[in-house]
Amino acid sequence: MNRGIQLAAGTSLLAAAAGLLAGCAGVTPADYRHDTPTLALEHYFNGPLTADGMVFNRSGKVVKRFHVDMVGSWHGDDGTLTEHFTYSDGSHSERVWHLRRLPGGGDERRYEGTAGDVVGTARGYAAGNAFNWHYTLALPVGGSTYDMQMDDWMYLLNDHVLLNKTDMRKFGLRFASIVIAFHKP
Repeated sequence: MNRGIQLAAGTSLLAAAAGLLAGCAGVTPADYRHDTPTLALEHYFNGPLTADGMVFNRSGKVVKRFHVDMVGSWHGDDGTLTEHFTYSDGSHSERVWHLRRLPGGGDERRYEGTAGDVVGTARGYAAGNAFNWHYTLALPVGGSTYDMQMDDWMYLLNDHVLLNKTDMRKFGLRFASIVIAFHKP
């Protein structure tokens, strides 16, 4: 093969590989910036809400179902979301999120939050109808507690329904996933 053809073929392969790698780049909320309705946590998570969800193990089997009654309240950029969970096994838990909308961001709305069972601070942002944030959850299992990395995605479908999908990871491996449907009256 002549040197010019080899160089052209090599350049084409590199360009194709770069294109494939770019296609593998993670999805961000900015990919949804033009989708409506716009998800602003301070609007959707304000007042009473309910949610129903399921926890799936790593093989995809439903291992737990739950219902959540919650109330959110916001004062300016600071919000509180109190969640009361009832699980299919009869157990109960509560989580109180302290949320803050951060300044700036333009089309992106940045937030951070803390809760009693969250290690450190949750951070994420919304654009269009999508919100993604990451945090570490101290998850009690049996007599032990495991720090699980949470990759939490929310999508506002309309003024009343928000869908949530979360991957729970430890050591980079997905251990479980959660699907939740939020309902706002």
